[in-house]
Amino acid sequence: MRIALGLEYDGRAFAGWQSQPHGNTVQDRLNQAISTIAGQPLTTLAAGRTDAGVHALQQVVHFDCEVPRPLNAWVRGVNAHLPDSVAVTWAREVPETFHARFSAFSRSYRYLLLTDPVRPALTAGRIGWYHQPLDVAAMRDAAQGLLGQHDFSSFRASECQAKSPLKNLQQLDIHQVDGVISFDLLADAFLHHMVRNIVGALLYVGKGSLDAAGLQALLAARDRTKAPPTFMPDGLYLTGVGYPPEFDVPSHAVPSRLTLWR
Repeated sequence: MRIALGLEYDGRAFAGWQSQPHGNTVQDRLNQAISTIAGQPLTTLAAGRTDAGVHALQQVVHFDCEVPRPLNAWVRGVNAHLPDSVAVTWAREVPETFHARFSAFSRSYRYLLLTDPVRPALTAGRIGWYHQPLDVAAMRDAAQGLLGQHDFSSFRASECQAKSPLKNLQQLDIHQVDGVISFDLLADAFLHHMVRNIVGALLYVGKGSLDAAGLQALLAARDRTKAPPTFMPDGLYLTGVGYPPEFDVPSHAVPSRLTLWR
């Protein structure tokens, strides 16, 4: 049978999602836990890779298993073998046509940015930080020029393995509450570092170093070397993965689990 799982994790302790020889990744720890429950080696495939220090409220994975287990074993049982910073939030039996990566038609991310003269302590590693106020209205205005299908090469990491830099950015909403700016992005897919590079460029807009026309010129240049530096991973969260309704797979994190991150 094929099983799909929803995951949330705090990425601070891990070297990203993808399995590495040293074993200190989310995928490595998850594979170990589900293999323990199954009593045989199993490997997961994810909707997308997250970098070191990046978090997830709704990562989706799947794996194939010949050993029957109740769905609750893939949630509570697996969680008993995971570190506190990783948790399975739901499990579904899905048809063999489901693929966590290739069946997905959208991904959504949220970036949280604290603007305050003093760096955070209690939320360190879980929120981005900039030491001065930012012009949120200017950022919102400039962000509109990024919507739609574009070549996002200017926001693409040099090591990106995507076949094409063309992506359709369907949403880029920016809100500010009590000094915390949230960036909510939705696209068919994202390039490596694309969200962090967009946030970094919008920060330049917010502090007055770049205007909307300059951001458009940067997009048109399709040249990463002309763009601002990649922003820190701390405040980045994978918040949802969209799938066709016939798979009956949740597309977003459970609302109650989003309370702290509104």
